[in-house]
Amino acid sequence: MADSKIWNIITALELAAAAVVILLDLFMPTLVILAMILLSLLIRREELASLGFKRPQSWLRMAGLALLCGVFLQLFHVSVTMPVLNRLTGTTINYSGFTDIQGNMGQLALFLVLSWTLAGLGEEMVYRGYLQKLGFSLFGGGLLGIALTFGISSLLFGLAHTEQGFIGVVLSMIDGLFFSWLKLKFNNNLWAAVLAHAIGNSIGVVVFYFTGPIYGLW
Repeated sequence: MADSKIWNIITALELAAAAVVILLDLFMPTLVILAMILLSLLIRREELASLGFKRPQSWLRMAGLALLCGVFLQLFHVSVTMPVLNRLTGTTINYSGFTDIQGNMGQLALFLVLSWTLAGLGEEMVYRGYLQKLGFSLFGGGLLGIALTFGISSLLFGLAHTEQGFIGVVLSMIDGLFFSWLKLKFNNNLWAAVLAHAIGNSIGVVVFYFTGPIYGLW
């Protein structure tokens, strides 16, 4: 019982420390928390599989659904979320960090690599892997535990994108909830979220390369 309480305290401290790193935007939060993940796994004597990496029953089915989800999420944002938020706030999402991509093949290649590494794999390990692992340890796997875990991890994911302005934060929170649902649909398999995230980002940067920023379809 005492050991259980100690581990609960350690888990709560890990979650709080990760939140501080994200909220204070320390260095590159994803990289800092990836280092925290490595330390946590070493201390707990756990493997990367504990974050949700599993072999799916069908890689093809998972990849196909991830592709559909990535396309759907991009279309939903430009046709619904962004136009509505544009009109409610009188602002648009801040794409200043991506302006060099338009017409620049080198920047496109760089951002595609980042979409599959730092964003797709790295961010999913942090937000849908590590943070949700901590959340389920603290709140349990019941309906309330799922709601709290998904809510906290998605909120932090949104706040990690404050450089894109309020709309960017909201869109990222929606993405976080969507990727969480997809992971849950595949029996908490993190690969589903990794693929959907990477594919969605890749679609976004390719479109940006050809058209520049799109702030909504209406």
